[in-house]
Amino acid sequence: MTNAKNTKMERAPMSSLRKTAMVAGIFYLLTFISIPTLGLYSSVRSPSYILGPGQDSQVILGAILEMIVALSGIGTAITLFPVVKRQNEGFAFGLVGSRILEASTMYVGIMSLLSIVALRQAGAGASALITGQALAAQYYWMFLFGQSFIPAVNAVLLGTLLYKSRLVPRILPVLGFIGATLLVTSWAGILFGILGQVTPTAGLFGLPIALWEFSLGIYLVVKGFKPSPITAGM
Repeated sequence: MTNAKNTKMERAPMSSLRKTAMVAGIFYLLTFISIPTLGLYSSVRSPSYILGPGQDSQVILGAILEMIVALSGIGTAITLFPVVKRQNEGFAFGLVGSRILEASTMYVGIMSLLSIVALRQAGAGASALITGQALAAQYYWMFLFGQSFIPAVNAVLLGTLLYKSRLVPRILPVLGFIGATLLVTSWAGILFGILGQVTPTAGLFGLPIALWEFSLGIYLVVKGFKPSPITAGM
């Protein structure tokens, strides 16, 4: 009798909310696979990349990783939308919109770097140096206004929804608010030339926002949503 009861418990289907939380958490964790692009893109951003032998395969791999990150970012917002819209529909729509905008800037950046690769492969030569530098600069500014700023907007929107709904421990959205503040501070410093984009200081300022997203992903995968009034009727 006990074995039959245990078997029944083991085969109990996962609830819809639990699946939603797990999928959203997996999407959040997938957004961290683009970390190697810092090294993969180091050569293509060089002013003389078009004239050299090139490391095209590394750039293409980085582009694929960024593409996955862009789609995963949209996936986090779309997956969470049916739940968090019960707290505030406007903020929930804003989260979806900001994630789509972030992904769009990533795709434009990817196209900029792949265009440099295409020019090198076509043998454009020295006549394309200025074009290559312009494309590299476009990637820099897209990264600065996209991946270096919009995550702060995402953190404020989603952090507010999660803080008010109590779907996760409140320490997590608080970490998101802190991370958003530091990220915007770092972004402003880079924009006005006070900080370098790739420096230990800039990395330190960006660490809390990364910790917020990683911790949220882990929590959603392992624990799921906490009981909340907005999920009581679901």
